[in-house]
Amino acid sequence: MVSPPHEAMHRIFQHDPGLFSRVSRILGIPMSAPVVTTVMPTDLTEASPVERRVDTLLRLESPEQGTFLLAIEAQGKKDPDKPASWAYYTAYLWTKYRLPTCLMVVCQDRATAQWAQRAVCSGLPQMPTVTVRPTVVGPHNLPVITDPAEARADLALATLAAITHAAEPGIDAILKALSTALRDTPQEIADPIVEFTAQGLGNRPAKHLWRNLVAVDLSFYKSYISEEIRDEGRAAGRIEDLLLVLEQRGLDVSDDVRRRITDCHDPEILRQWLSRAVTAPKAEEIFEDE
Repeated sequence: MVSPPHEAMHRIFQHDPGLFSRVSRILGIPMSAPVVTTVMPTDLTEASPVERRVDTLLRLESPEQGTFLLAIEAQGKKDPDKPASWAYYTAYLWTKYRLPTCLMVVCQDRATAQWAQRAVCSGLPQMPTVTVRPTVVGPHNLPVITDPAEARADLALATLAAITHAAEPGIDAILKALSTALRDTPQEIADPIVEFTAQGLGNRPAKHLWRNLVAVDLSFYKSYISEEIRDEGRAAGRIEDLLLVLEQRGLDVSDDVRRRITDCHDPEILRQWLSRAVTAPKAEEIFEDE
């Protein structure tokens, strides 16, 4: 199953294709900003039953580089089969479209990035034939953006920095700068940034900080993450109220009852239980008819 961090690492380039040239310049590769961008089909399957699919494929046009293809792969861990797949992707795209084809790999940890940027040859050392050497983006070479003004100047780059540094010690400062930068940003611009960042953090501890920052700094947004946070907040408050009512009434709250209450995250169900807790002779009877 494809994970949210995996999707965020490459889809941010679909959201802002110019991000590629800005990231390339950070890496010391002079690339002009594209003036025309086309999101290409990612399915590279041939007539044979073997399915091959690149994560993101863009056709970019710029005055200096001309027209070329950019294949972007999100790589979460070392995979010995990947270099052969990358070689296939680039060769297939070059053959099909007859355009220069570049490969960029986005990673979230230094070990995977170091592994991905190695040159891998398909032939013998004295006859390498095809050599795969992707341009790798990760926490080892993207800036740590902790200045809200800098984050505001390039929200997509700041988001990618947050995604690639998700497990790094500086992630808290990055997220705080990004949330501050979004405070005065129009909702239609901020919404995808909020979502990409949430997806990119995945289940890492930093996700809790981001959710809190969104809830406080960006409380007026209507994105799904902010709605989830508000629902969780309402549920948490009703859980506390429900347990307090049962305690104040002197009712015995067994471990099973407490567990069932704390495991419920539906504010409406908790509201029903809370209303029953006011008169129920036993704690277990708040669950009647359920």
